[in-house]
Amino acid sequence: MNHPADTVARLRAAFSTGRTKPVEWRVTQLRNLRAMLTENTPELAAALHADLGKSATEAQRTEIGFTVREIDHTLAHLDDWLRPEPAPVPDHLGADARAWTQYDPLGVVLVIAPWNYPAQLLLTPLLGALAAGNAVVAKPSELAPATSAVLARLLRTHLDPEAVAVVEGGVPETTALLAERFDHIFYTGNGTVGRIVMRAAAEHLTPVTLELGGKSPAFVDRDADLKVVADRLAAGKFLNAGQTCVAPDYVLTDPATAAALEPELVRAVESLYGTDPAASPEYGRIVNERHFDRLSGLLDSGRVVLGGSGDRASKYLAPTVLADVDPASPVMSEEIFGPVLPIVTVPGLDEAIGFINDRDKPLALYVFTESDDTRRRIAVETSSGGLGLGLPLAHLTVSDLPFGGVGESGTGNYHGRYSLETFSHRKAVLEKPLT
Repeated sequence: MNHPADTVARLRAAFSTGRTKPVEWRVTQLRNLRAMLTENTPELAAALHADLGKSATEAQRTEIGFTVREIDHTLAHLDDWLRPEPAPVPDHLGADARAWTQYDPLGVVLVIAPWNYPAQLLLTPLLGALAAGNAVVAKPSELAPATSAVLARLLRTHLDPEAVAVVEGGVPETTALLAERFDHIFYTGNGTVGRIVMRAAAEHLTPVTLELGGKSPAFVDRDADLKVVADRLAAGKFLNAGQTCVAPDYVLTDPATAAALEPELVRAVESLYGTDPAASPEYGRIVNERHFDRLSGLLDSGRVVLGGSGDRASKYLAPTVLADVDPASPVMSEEIFGPVLPIVTVPGLDEAIGFINDRDKPLALYVFTESDDTRRRIAVETSSGGLGLGLPLAHLTVSDLPFGGVGESGTGNYHGRYSLETFSHRKAVLEKPLT
């Protein structure tokens, strides 16, 4: 592997020639990226299964197809997004003065991806950086080694090697990369590493986008249809064996609703994965033994309604629901990032809002209610990266919505036009004729 300094210098030299700025170059890279995904779907799906036990259906829906749709959306709108936007000019500058804003690429950017959606969360920021006209260093996750290897090989053959580099490896390689000067760093992962990234970026005054996580609550009101709620909660929580940054982390509801919700969750999980989820081809696995052990240590935090068992050798942890959970218990002290769903009870809406606001701002907040007033109050009285009313996770699939956190759950956002804005400088331009 080339030294990171040599890699960054090579990409910076390419960027300085203006190679990446023409719209034609950007479109070509996006089309090649799309072809890479569609022509190599079986190989990518096999790698995702090897790393995380993902089914081919889930790999297509949440990784490969997701990214293809984002590429298509960007290709359809890129010309419009890049069009200079006129700005009104005050009278004292004269009638012949003009003003506008335009997007300039930042330069050489670094994209560091996590392991839980190792294709989507590397390629979606990457496509945004390319659409903005940047040179890019892509760092896939070493904790998803099969996917990392496939992506590294395919990206090197499908994208412009003068302007796109892939660096594989673990902590030493990432540390070496962070010592270099970039024009933007995009990191997806946890807050601990996010702080390391931010400290390294500060040495060069490099702007960062941090896509972190947190404990995303799901408030279930007493008027909600619990069958529908359970179906949607189970689908959102246990996708990718719960290893999703915006998965419902815990349920917040009143005691009577909690009791009624328990059997509905049991039914919903069985409808998804059968009576033995370990045998279901649609249910994934925990990424490694370390995370399996961490998650297993959380299972004593409440009464087991469903699941509560696993097999370390195969990294299988059953879809688990815990009731009678104390807010001070271990399962409520950290982001779960696995297939464990605690139910925490509060007397009502006021207390639920207080509970949410007493904790770090979550990446997502989900609300299940028939009440317009309840929806309005939670929207106004709480802060979260995204708000899902009646459906978890789905806001990520809307390319015209920004995706990102707030406070402890991250800084900055992307998807669609917001990716272009993240990886560009919006330059102000004023023109006044000399004659």
